[in-house]
Amino acid sequence: MASVIEQCQVAPPPCGVAELTLPLTYFDHTWLAFHRTRQILFYKLPISKPNFIQNIIPPLKDSLSLTLKHYIPLAGNVACPLNSNGYPELRYVTGDSVSVTFSETDMDFNYLIGDYPRNAKDFYHFVPPLAEPKDAPGVQLAPVLAIQVTLFPNLGVSIGFTHHHVAGDGVTLLGFIKAWAMLHKFGGNEQHLSKEFIPFYDRSVLKDPYKQGMYIWEEIKQRNIEMRDIVTPPEHKVRGTFTIKRDDIEKLKNLILSRRQSTLTHVTSFTLTCAYVWTCLLKVEGAIGEEIIDDNVLKFFVCAGDSRARFNPPLPQSYFGNCLVGYVARTTHADLVGKEGFTIAVELIGKSIKKWMKDDDEWIMNSSWRMQFSDVDWKRTISVAGSPKLDFYATDFGWGRAAKYELVSLDNGDAISLYLSKSKDFDGDLEVGLSLSKTQMNAFAAIFTHGLGFL
Repeated sequence: MASVIEQCQVAPPPCGVAELTLPLTYFDHTWLAFHRTRQILFYKLPISKPNFIQNIIPPLKDSLSLTLKHYIPLAGNVACPLNSNGYPELRYVTGDSVSVTFSETDMDFNYLIGDYPRNAKDFYHFVPPLAEPKDAPGVQLAPVLAIQVTLFPNLGVSIGFTHHHVAGDGVTLLGFIKAWAMLHKFGGNEQHLSKEFIPFYDRSVLKDPYKQGMYIWEEIKQRNIEMRDIVTPPEHKVRGTFTIKRDDIEKLKNLILSRRQSTLTHVTSFTLTCAYVWTCLLKVEGAIGEEIIDDNVLKFFVCAGDSRARFNPPLPQSYFGNCLVGYVARTTHADLVGKEGFTIAVELIGKSIKKWMKDDDEWIMNSSWRMQFSDVDWKRTISVAGSPKLDFYATDFGWGRAAKYELVSLDNGDAISLYLSKSKDFDGDLEVGLSLSKTQMNAFAAIFTHGLGFL
């Protein structure tokens, strides 16, 4: 458990911040009905409670306020119309702020930053819920960000973020976190805030010639959109982290190229790791005695990529918002658990990514890419969150690199989700984060380690 030291609201500086309204785009709407994302950065920082209160809390609040001057919408709300005539938007008005909680705990810091299976419920003590939505004229306003900083006395601190995905994707959120870290590290000196951390807000660059934004909004309106942040910690799940080393990735690549070099495309570390984990997870079903009713049933692999560079001309990398395009690989259960399962998985994922990379912005703007999701059964799906390109471990508040990153929201949804990131320790290694039942996790660990041992 974590006990509260201080609960406060942090707003942008009172001078120089204009009110801002951003209409949602066809990339944003889908996330209105999506669960909130929750993530935690852990830092080794051996300080006492008095030191934390006197020397950590004040500069964190000051630097956060300065950061919100640039990331204005994160201090505001998503405004969802109460009637059928309106259109949703991100809205910041003077007086809006971010809820920030400072707390302390006597939980075992070293246990939480381990890679071995840990109780998934334990991490929910360190990510805050978003405040309840409020009614305003014609709309319901729901906050898009809350932060919790927790002291583990004489061991470390954690910073937990709860974020409404409708406000922005991983690129946007990481840009905000890194900007905050940089301003904190350098005492609020904004000269250290490079151009890449200054958000680009002009949504006119995101063309919508087919009126996909309105079409998707009309579809979303038919659902019962839940604006509250409903937190449901899992009862019977554990979290584990697995590292696939650069040498193992190279061996997997050589194995694949020796089998099917002529037909393979996009054989990268990401493709190889995803394919290996996908096949390992499917083998878990048999290992723990789950009944496979039909070997010919389809299994799905889903991922999404940042598409800012897919447009002509490309969107700025600092574009604030969502810009994710998904892709799907699918084949039968029998194909993936058979002798050639890993090779088939590499081939299918590689082809899906290659298509995503080759298709132009027309394919994105007319929403053709969404059609591939029409037959996806999420209960038979493995999905990927995160990307090795999003290096949360490099976020330095002046305390060094993060000791551990956890994407807590892996627990949500019908699909099994994995998180893929750069390793915290060695360049070229990749980390895979999973949230599974203890039985599934033990079986996966055995299959994952056994397979790499035979390379």
